[in-house]
Amino acid sequence: MVLNEVDKFLQELERAELEALGEVAPTQTYAQLLAVYLYQNDLCNAKYLWKRIPADLKAGSAELRQIWVVGQRMWQRDWPAVHVALNAEWSEDVSDIMAALKDNVRERTMVLISKAYSSLGLTVFASMMGLALEEARQMATERGWTVDGTMVQPRKIEKEDRNLVNEVCLTEDQLNKLTQFVSFLEN
Repeated sequence: MVLNEVDKFLQELERAELEALGEVAPTQTYAQLLAVYLYQNDLCNAKYLWKRIPADLKAGSAELRQIWVVGQRMWQRDWPAVHVALNAEWSEDVSDIMAALKDNVRERTMVLISKAYSSLGLTVFASMMGLALEEARQMATERGWTVDGTMVQPRKIEKEDRNLVNEVCLTEDQLNKLTQFVSFLEN
């Protein structure tokens, strides 16, 4: 997914949710919005969205609940469980977003591993990446990391993609929207 396309899609989904004020937005809107928040690693907005989704929609949609399981595992930073949850079957509505999320989580995990470890076991690396041992070995080798038998020695990643870093910077426009939404909820 291209960042500009994601931002535009996110705005459309948020608008669709807000415009359904008197009514409830369709489950598809909530599922896609939750998935996009997770893709952007915006766990706070994902959590608040989950809290405001009507209980009957949550109960009636197994896919919506499964997307939230991914979010819960991301919140707990349980990367092996995130990958297990991401391996679910997804509908056409969210399959592309969830596939992009899986790639995004893998990339962020690679950055975290490169920052945190000088070496780690291949089985731990494979588990954190949600891959089989041979796939993990191949991925590490392709990245220029050293793999000696059962140990992986990550190479520091010099260039970080801005999307991979946990930075939250609210613009004036976003703060204004948030203020309007909170004001609406209080009325």
